Amino acid sequence: MALKRTLLAGAAIALVAGCASVPYAQRLTQRQAAYTAAAGAPVNSFRFFTPLWSWEELGPDQVVIYTRPKEAWLLDVPGCTELPFANAIGLTSNLNQVSINFDKVITGRNNMPCTIQRIRPIDVGKLKAVQQEQRQVKTEPRQS
Repeated sequence: MALKRTLLAGAAIALVAGCASVPYAQRLTQRQAAYTAAAGAPVNSFRFFTPLWSWEELGPDQVVIYTRPKEAWLLDVPGCTELPFANAIGLTSNLNQVSINFDKVITGRNNMPCTIQRIRPIDVGKLKAVQQEQRQVKTEPRQS
């Protein structure tokens, strides 16, 4: 009887976990679309003075770095499998300059650093507008 309950509980947890991943995938797609819409043309490098203001991972291939509250950069780091699981990240730089194909995103002590393949500046004002547009909710009056 205890085995039956355990199996039933395990099946219920798996079902709930499977359903919970669908909205996350949709939210991730929306976040990626918002950042891509606000991203400018690729650049070769940007100035970076520590500390890092903030960051947000967009899957295993992209990360957004905020160097200041209103200055952000979209970094393409293909194959950075540990990025979605990182609690903290670091950036390498040379003379306060982060460059493509040279500098890396560091995701942990034992993980391989991820080479930055492309850098795009983010228009933070445009990003906020796109995110606000995504939050719009359709409302309809109730029928009496």
